[in-house]
Amino acid sequence: MQTSVTFKKIDSSDSLKAYAQKKLDRFDKMLDNPGEAHLVLSVQKIRHIAELTLTCDRLNIHAKEESENMYSSIDALIDKVKARINKHKEKIKRHMSGNKQSLKNDTLEFTSPQAIQKPEENLETIIIEPIDDKPMDVDDAVIELNSSNQSFFVFNNARTEQLNVLYKHNNGKLGLIQPRG
Repeated sequence: MQTSVTFKKIDSSDSLKAYAQKKLDRFDKMLDNPGEAHLVLSVQKIRHIAELTLTCDRLNIHAKEESENMYSSIDALIDKVKARINKHKEKIKRHMSGNKQSLKNDTLEFTSPQAIQKPEENLETIIIEPIDDKPMDVDDAVIELNSSNQSFFVFNNARTEQLNVLYKHNNGKLGLIQPRG
């Protein structure tokens, strides 16, 4: 791994640089391809700040840690970056295996096809509204839609003898859905 260590507002120390280099060399085993790391060590008043930018193929990690001791800042930073690399590798492994766990863990919940196929379990949540099966003209359907407070109206078209849906657009116009053929 190609590493560079930059010191800001702190005297450069060979022991600190060697310590950081030793810690960063552990990432070579974790990464698939050679990476590039840029470590910035700085001091602001009593805060010792370690900031790392790690680049390798599709992986770009930027992390920052601060504490009252530079060595503990480096240790915390290395732990944070190690966790991010492991998370990225697990994500890639799940993606390659076909297990879309990242989609399953989203906050949105989708209804499974099994729940849709079993209507007897969901009868409390489904409102069943019967429609008139007597054929009507499109003009009659427009009158029915305008007289109700619904945004759509399902009817049996007298001319085509097929089921049609008449709906209101957001701009106030009406739309008609007809089956092809």
